[in-house]
Amino acid sequence: MVTLDSWSEQDFALLEGCNTPEMTAHLGGPETPAKLRERQQRYVENAFTGRMFVIVTDEGERAGLVGYWEHTEATETVWETGWAILPEFQGRGLATAAVHEVAKVAAAAGKHSTLHAYPGVTNAASNALCRKAGFVLLGDRDFEYPKGHWMRCNDWCLAL
Repeated sequence: MVTLDSWSEQDFALLEGCNTPEMTAHLGGPETPAKLRERQQRYVENAFTGRMFVIVTDEGERAGLVGYWEHTEATETVWETGWAILPEFQGRGLATAAVHEVAKVAAAAGKHSTLHAYPGVTNAASNALCRKAGFVLLGDRDFEYPKGHWMRCNDWCLAL
């Protein structure tokens, strides 16, 4: 249903498409152009502890993004995942398929045994996706994202 393609310089427009008020309503709002360029550079250079991918449909359309990275809570470090599907591709199961694929990649990395997702408690679509993808709800908690912005999130865990 989907394939994951490595992030490239040409994917900045996709990142911009995912940075709208509609797409970031549960994430504290859009990032500034400077922050978005910094994010693009990190994704291109793979300058973080995981990987970011473009979600590609069977028709070859670049529909969104998904990735995984390290997240530390207290003394435990786990994989965290996140995703975004452009509005015109939503409701087709692409995010669920992409999360399944990124979980395989994170598992193959062999570094951590769990993958976590932290959607806002009011983000019905992302919480439903976690259920469909086989994550287990551990509970709700406060989560800082982006830096300086606290929100109430669900902590979903998938055993790798």
